[in-house]
Amino acid sequence: MAAEYLRQFEYPWEALSGIKETILSLAANLNAEEYREMAPQVWVHKSAQIAPTAYLGAPCIIGENTEVRHGAFIRGSALIGNHCVVGNSCELKNVILFDNVQVPHYNYVGDSILGYRSHMGAGAVTSNVKSDRTPVAVKGECEIATGLKKFGAMLGDGVEVGCNSVLNPGTVVGKNTNIYPLSSVRGVIPANSIYKTGGKIVAKR
Repeated sequence: MAAEYLRQFEYPWEALSGIKETILSLAANLNAEEYREMAPQVWVHKSAQIAPTAYLGAPCIIGENTEVRHGAFIRGSALIGNHCVVGNSCELKNVILFDNVQVPHYNYVGDSILGYRSHMGAGAVTSNVKSDRTPVAVKGECEIATGLKKFGAMLGDGVEVGCNSVLNPGTVVGKNTNIYPLSSVRGVIPANSIYKTGGKIVAKR
């Protein structure tokens, strides 16, 4: 659903400030035979499975065959694709989850975009605010100022984040990359890589 919206930006994090408005715009064209408005500005596909103890904050859209499990806390401004899993005790805020994304156990995902089939292991979180509250910069071959005080992570398609890892503010992980469990990740991690213990990065063979 976010495809047209995202195409207009040079950098993906530029999309974070307009997620709420995008959800409201998309909702105006949802098929009423497929989606129901469960609460004001909360649209859920009729095939989605929503646990009775889950909290769905406005605005949000939850896609086809997505599962939102017991105790999930969707604070709002969440665009969640098809065939996703939002697990127990997970918290989402100002996010785009592409289709087939899994955040199944004890995850916090805030001010972030997670690509197709990306997966966060149990306890893995995005840290979206720096401890000194200064604007977040993305640090790769060069440093790019984002102007954002709240910016978690951008995950490419097929990224696997190991259990109990922390993605520090401004982390960008290229597609098909694996992050070892218990990692503290920052900066730009190339596509098709393995981020090992101690921050060592190797290319996949």
